[in-house]
Amino acid sequence: MGPTSLVDFILQPPVFHPVLPYMTTIFGGLTHGKMVLMQGMVFVEAERFQVDFQCGCSLMPRSDIAIHFNPRFRSRPHIICNTLQNGHWLEETKFPQLPLRRGEAFQLLFLFGQEEVQPFDASRTEYPVAHPMQLNSSKLAVPYSHPLPHGLAARDTITVRALVCPEPEGFTLSLREDPSHILLRLSTCFRSRALVWSSYPDEAAGHSGKVTTYFPFHPQRFFELLLVCAEGSFKLALNGIPLGQYDVPWLAWDLVTELRIEGDITLYSVLS
Repeated sequence: MGPTSLVDFILQPPVFHPVLPYMTTIFGGLTHGKMVLMQGMVFVEAERFQVDFQCGCSLMPRSDIAIHFNPRFRSRPHIICNTLQNGHWLEETKFPQLPLRRGEAFQLLFLFGQEEVQPFDASRTEYPVAHPMQLNSSKLAVPYSHPLPHGLAARDTITVRALVCPEPEGFTLSLREDPSHILLRLSTCFRSRALVWSSYPDEAAGHSGKVTTYFPFHPQRFFELLLVCAEGSFKLALNGIPLGQYDVPWLAWDLVTELRIEGDITLYSVLS
């Protein structure tokens, strides 16, 4: 099922070095499939810390807390999870295994399902660990070129995480056979509010199409774009929302040797 409104595309920008205690609004609420990534360092002398996903920010009366995640580092380290409802804590759940360590960096990923939430730490292997994003990295300056010396193949993926500039005109992602020959290009134009893909099987012909009737990009809004290679086609997803499959039977993925990104965005990570 495709997206039903613009709110389905909302992905909040990363917050770097927040001052604790830290509170922020989650745009669109915690819907099924949403993820929250947290990276930090546990103090050497830490006794505990907590992450609360709550319904508002009222102090009197206190807002309900849907999920209270509370690692404790005393003589027997453990994790407490609970829910606060109408000012009263419900029956807590205790997890005796605490993978977090005093004085060590950590990465936590909260995945929200229909009726449950699953926290994952960086040491777990059954769930793919999100890669850290970089702030103001000279290696990710735009225009950006990412070499693909071995080409691409079916099932290969490219993930781009970026922040749209305050007054954007547009940006493009292009897959190239060489610097002068573009094989596939995704173009975003803020003036016409269009996201369009174009492919060029040869110098004399080209094919293009609109990706979605929505225009899901906004100034100063963070996004994650996923491109999946398939046999004779490619698939797109934006902020975890599938945008569909697009046929390009003339495109030979093994000829792609370069990913180039240009335009009015700030890159945080490019994975392939």
